[in-house]
Amino acid sequence: MPSPDDARGRLRRNLEEEGDAYTGGENHPLEAYAGAMGVYVAGIAALSAAARLARRQLPDPSPWDVVLCAGATHRLSRLVAKDPVTSPLRAPFARYRGVEGPAEPAEDVRGSGARKAVGELLTCPFCTGMWISTGIAAGLVFAPRATRLASATLTALACSDLLHFARVRMQQSAGE
Repeated sequence: MPSPDDARGRLRRNLEEEGDAYTGGENHPLEAYAGAMGVYVAGIAALSAAARLARRQLPDPSPWDVVLCAGATHRLSRLVAKDPVTSPLRAPFARYRGVEGPAEPAEDVRGSGARKAVGELLTCPFCTGMWISTGIAAGLVFAPRATRLASATLTALACSDLLHFARVRMQQSAGE
């Protein structure tokens, strides 16, 4: 009968072989992504346990809550991942390479392993959106009024951004 160490070694080798077959030698940190997923799942479990211990009722979001949360998630994820002011958060994980869009820096993720995985998370508004929407959902459980106010504020900011873009577009059309 094989020892537990032998079984773990075989499992580790099989996982490494599968990872190598998947990545084809590219710098794609599967272990770090698995770690990030583990952190996310552990966070959800902790939030669920805290809600249960505090006897918090799960909200029944209205369509308005969904709209507010969508707008807030959109704006906050862009703020984290693309705003020049938040670039110090991304600096350890990314390299500045210029300007990509209106008031948005272009950045390349740097490093490998966990550093690269965190860099990809912090520079991608789609990636940060999942974490942010989860935080907003937790806010609706633990502090619904404050969360709705913050979400309304961020959604108003997102709408303001759209109006800025619409105004610039109209000015460009009028000048053509």
